[in-house]
Amino acid sequence: MPERTVKIASTSGLHARPAAIFSQAASEQMVEVTIEKAGAAPVRASSILKLLTLNADHGDVVTLRSEGEGADEALDALTALLEKNLDEDL
Repeated sequence: MPERTVKIASTSGLHARPAAIFSQAASEQMVEVTIEKAGAAPVRASSILKLLTLNADHGDVVTLRSEGEGADEALDALTALLEKNLDEDL
């Protein structure tokens, strides 16, 4: 199963605006993607409510996972989003 580990760059973490942008992008992927923070269960990346329960802050490391055709491309696209400060970059 492909996975990516990434540090959250957004100054507010994965909350509010960054979570909305990220969950929208995840819902547009052709495969389901999960995201997890160490010590927490994985959640669907396309669910803004589930993302908010992660309590992922600026600098936290999260792991994205997916499988199936297009998984690597989906993970690359979502990783690139998390590596940006979504509070300012978009």
